[in-house]
Amino acid sequence: MKKMIYGCTTGALFMMSAPILANTSYDYARVVESIPIYQEVRVASPRKDCWNEQVVTHQRGQSGSSTPVIISTIIGGALGNAVGHGQSNRRIGAVVGAVLGHSVGRDIVRHNSGPVVETYETVRRCEVVNEYQEQRRLVGYQVRYRYHGEDYTVRMDNDPGDRIQVKVRVEPLR
Repeated sequence: MKKMIYGCTTGALFMMSAPILANTSYDYARVVESIPIYQEVRVASPRKDCWNEQVVTHQRGQSGSSTPVIISTIIGGALGNAVGHGQSNRRIGAVVGAVLGHSVGRDIVRHNSGPVVETYETVRRCEVVNEYQEQRRLVGYQVRYRYHGEDYTVRMDNDPGDRIQVKVRVEPLR
């Protein structure tokens, strides 16, 4: 008995708090006009653009020998050692002379190397570029339909044809 009263009470409370449900049905309305809607869009089409390019490469002839660098380093170290007075000055002079001698030797090797030779090489270069086009695209339909003597409009993705399905709701007035 207790369960039944509880069930009835809960049901009564639910009925009082819920809105009155509308009676819904479906019908068809006649389409009066269906106008396509177009939109202009800019579309990018990537394409590969390639060309041949001449590239200059510089090459210097090689002497093949490191002897001038070694000899100038030794001579520079000996001169620096000879010029210095005292033990510590001689060491510093030898190091500075060797560094300067090495630099002079490198310059001699570079100067005595073969001439600068320019060679040309053909290189293929490519890049992707976008080509833009304006296109007219169909984006939907503006549909006007008539139901029970009243005209209505709606925007749709597809052309509905001669008739359109409508939802009819009947609700009591309060």
